[in-house]
Amino acid sequence: MACSSCSTGKDGQPRGCKNNGTCGTDGCNKLTVFDWLANMSLPNGQKPFDCVEVRFKNSRKEFFRNVDGLSLGIGDVVATQAKSGHDVGIVTLIGELVRVQMKKKKVDPVDKNLPKVYRKASQRDIDIWQKCRNKEEEIKKRSREIAISLKLQMKLSDVEFQGDGSKATFYYTAEDRVDFRQLIKDMAKAFGIRIEMRQIGYRQEAQRLGGIGSCGRELCCSTWLTDFRSVSTASARYQQLALNPQKLAGQCGKLKCCLNYELDMYLEALKNFPPQESKLQTKKGIAFCQKSDIFKETLWYSYKDDPATWHALKKDQVLEILELNKNNTRIASLEEYAQENMDDEKMVFENVVGQDSLTRFDRPKKNRRKKKKRNSKPKASSNG
Repeated sequence: MACSSCSTGKDGQPRGCKNNGTCGTDGCNKLTVFDWLANMSLPNGQKPFDCVEVRFKNSRKEFFRNVDGLSLGIGDVVATQAKSGHDVGIVTLIGELVRVQMKKKKVDPVDKNLPKVYRKASQRDIDIWQKCRNKEEEIKKRSREIAISLKLQMKLSDVEFQGDGSKATFYYTAEDRVDFRQLIKDMAKAFGIRIEMRQIGYRQEAQRLGGIGSCGRELCCSTWLTDFRSVSTASARYQQLALNPQKLAGQCGKLKCCLNYELDMYLEALKNFPPQESKLQTKKGIAFCQKSDIFKETLWYSYKDDPATWHALKKDQVLEILELNKNNTRIASLEEYAQENMDDEKMVFENVVGQDSLTRFDRPKKNRRKKKKRNSKPKASSNG
């Protein structure tokens, strides 16, 4: 998403507002919520909801109470309450939809301990904020060098400065527990700020860093996905995908979140499907299921004595045979049912052009020149 004033300019930066993706209209922010109630007025006597949603670096969003009744709109830069000092963020949502988002995030809208919005950010606040943001990459590089010198088994993935520049939060990933007390001392001495270390998971790391997925689009976790549900290999098995870790894993190294998108549809289709381990009793022998196609409702069976020869059966035919087997009745063979399916097959594609062929240029050309020369030779005249 992008607003009309944020067309891409030099070095991938927005040409219009020069805010590096945090434009005033909030059109190109990550995880933006569209305020579809913006053009509707409140009923008579009802006061506007006094909480707002504020976004900070990357996808971090928090809720704040507008105690002073400031006139705020989406895209306003505000100074908000922090544990010490103040932070600076951008308003991403106002009005009644904030109440819905708070309910979704399980935040109590009447909580008296909810942090407050101090004021709209002044130019001095914005200058300090931008100056801190510009230092983050250099500090991240320097902090990684300190962590390597201390031989700590951790990866520092991102740094986020507080709006007033008094504190920096370092996000890291690690397999095991890390003793970073000496790291905090060295970084506080080198940078002259308060340090907070926060461990995140690999999915949260990919969300903060962003990137392009194998589908060619931006990562779902960094654009619209807010909850990380567990993904298991059973999701791939239900969808009959090859268990190839290189194809099923995302940039975070975990299973792709998109494996869960179509899982419900597959589970719904499998409700009326015969079990994969079902055996068909025939007079010719026992048949085992080798493969199934859920949406074509086709299963392939082969005899125990001839596993290389597969016979395609429809789902209803398999259920019919299983019902007969329950009544101790065996069919003659699978070939009878497979032959019926072969007769029902129809051509699903025809050449609409008709005269063209994909191999028309592969045909060898006839040597007409030699034939022409042979016909053009003068005939010998007889003086007889």
